[in-house]
Amino acid sequence: MLRVEHRDLDAAIGALASVPVPDQLQMARLKKRKLRLRDEIAQVEDRLIPDIIA
Repeated sequence: MLRVEHRDLDAAIGALASVPVPDQLQMARLKKRKLRLRDEIAQVEDRLIPDIIA
């Protein structure tokens, strides 16, 4: 679910960047949300995959 939203945001950012005059505020908001999702995904993965100390 989080990965799908992250991928969708990536597509939205790409589409917005392809416009002659992109909305910089909207672009910044999308990128910030994408970074937050990346952090959430990393947290979930860290909880699912235990650290192995060898």
